[in-house]
Amino acid sequence: MKHKIFYNFIILFGLLFFLTISSCKNIKNQDNKENAEIIIEDALTYKNPLDVKFGDPYILDDDTGTYYLYGTGGGAVDGFSVYSSTNLVDWKYEKQIYYGNKKDSWCISAFWAPECYKFNGKYYLFYSANWKKNPNNELENFHIGVAVSNSPTGPFEDIKNEPLFEPGYPIIDANVFQNNDGKYYLYYSRVCYKHPVQSELAEWAKNNGLFNEIEESWIYGVELSPDFKSVIGEPVLLLQPPKTLEDKNSEWENRSVTLDNVNRRWTEGSYLFKKNELYYMMYSANHYAGENYAIGYATSKSPLGPFKKSDNNPILQKNSNNGGEVTGTGHNSVLFLNSLDKMFCVYHGRTSKTGEERVVFMDEMKILDDGSLKVLGPTTKEIPMPLTTKNN
Repeated sequence: MKHKIFYNFIILFGLLFFLTISSCKNIKNQDNKENAEIIIEDALTYKNPLDVKFGDPYILDDDTGTYYLYGTGGGAVDGFSVYSSTNLVDWKYEKQIYYGNKKDSWCISAFWAPECYKFNGKYYLFYSANWKKNPNNELENFHIGVAVSNSPTGPFEDIKNEPLFEPGYPIIDANVFQNNDGKYYLYYSRVCYKHPVQSELAEWAKNNGLFNEIEESWIYGVELSPDFKSVIGEPVLLLQPPKTLEDKNSEWENRSVTLDNVNRRWTEGSYLFKKNELYYMMYSANHYAGENYAIGYATSKSPLGPFKKSDNNPILQKNSNNGGEVTGTGHNSVLFLNSLDKMFCVYHGRTSKTGEERVVFMDEMKILDDGSLKVLGPTTKEIPMPLTTKNN
């Protein structure tokens, strides 16, 4: 009898020991699972700059789960190339999608700032280039062209073998916006070339023996025909550098003259979008090749203005004077991730490692409660991947 009791006790003890061990093992496995989830969550990060050597970057959301990145340079010869990605961080080089400077081309050089739009099942590439028709041998003969394709990866062919239109002065940086009423609008920059403008800064520069005159680039807008072959009406001047030294945007927009020692002031690289019945126009100012290139914005209640510049400009600029390594932040586009209620400022910049090479950055951007824009950059640290629910 004693042996039987003892035997049952041994069995019961063994069973309790087994259950205890199993319970501990399950708890440990659960801990490991939770830790794995944390590690996975922590792994969903990226760092700027992206591994793409583009200036003037523009991202097209094709609504297929694949995104396409266009820009100036990137290895393209007399034309433009494209990269693709499904996560907005790892970009795959596709190919060169447009070739200019051919025997029958209207354009011969300076292929800049391509932006690709999807309208009615087709893809339209708006870009800047030098026109071969140049009877006066102008040093800057930039015009805007439009090419079309059935695919975001091309090949793209010009809609017509000539510029979109002739404004009477060289222009660059085409940006297109479709309004709620279906109308299309083209925004572009008149370049500084042979465009001296009187201003308090120009007078100051002359009085201080710096320059006899200051040339300026201005941003215009005009309605675009639905077939993208012409414009409707006359262009409207929308943005230009400050006229007075007391202007709240004067200090940062004058740095190309006061700090970079260049006799030009730029207002270029416009990008227009609409939120909450307000039109936002982002733009870049200062020397495009200098460290002080930066981004500001203006707002309007109409796609053709008048636009009022924000008093909070610039909203994106170099951080090298605050211990960072990024300079020359400019010429941006905006990517909207509506399903995640996010928007990203896509721009180029330079770092101490990239030197003069322009590379692509992508930082989250927000519209604050008062309607003002804020770009959470420039960043070079680990931040959440764009397609995650986590915010910066």
